[in-house]
Amino acid sequence: MGDLDPLAVVGDRCFTGLRDVTSDLSALDGSGLWVVVVRFEGEVTCARFDRGGPAPRTWPSWSGPPTAAWTSSLDREAFGKGVVAIREAIAAGDVYEVNLCRLLSAPVGADIDILGLAGVLRTENPAPHAAVVRVPGVELASASPELFLRRDGALVESRPIKGTAASGAMFSDKDRAENVMIVDLVRNDLGRVCETGSVTVPALCAVEEHPGLAHLVSTVEGELA
Repeated sequence: MGDLDPLAVVGDRCFTGLRDVTSDLSALDGSGLWVVVVRFEGEVTCARFDRGGPAPRTWPSWSGPPTAAWTSSLDREAFGKGVVAIREAIAAGDVYEVNLCRLLSAPVGADIDILGLAGVLRTENPAPHAAVVRVPGVELASASPELFLRRDGALVESRPIKGTAASGAMFSDKDRAENVMIVDLVRNDLGRVCETGSVTVPALCAVEEHPGLAHLVSTVEGELA
């Protein structure tokens, strides 16, 4: 991030004035505006900011690697083999759901501003929970349509997505069954850390329209114990 000021943009909010950075999740019990990044491997970064305001209306241009410079961790053949292996595992009853991912990578200079990439993502895919985090040790740009977890005092909220179709009229019983399954998992997870009886589902399988597609979105809330 070089000499660029730390910041975080989440949805339509921008947070500045970095106060501290910690990996201690218990710090979230303190006051302040917190943005939390959890890596796939489990490493946690909690960044607290002093100020919150509207997200930028304009973004710097992206001066990082062009599209052709990015390489994939899985070519077409390897991805196809992964799909076959997953289907076999499902048929055997070993798993019921798998997310097959690939990693796109390219060399990025230390002086490149991650805000430029965030601007490209917001233009090409204006996701409601798009985010960018630029703090010491973390530079992240996301284009997520899904609210993973939000905390306001003792209230925690998750809005899992399961079910995607070309329009809200095209969802199947399978889509709704999968959404309910995920809601049950989130309820169970929140139930482990929330007051007994406080976990509720204010919205179940609500249709959320996006450009060119629609999602089934549910809302799960609870009060932390």
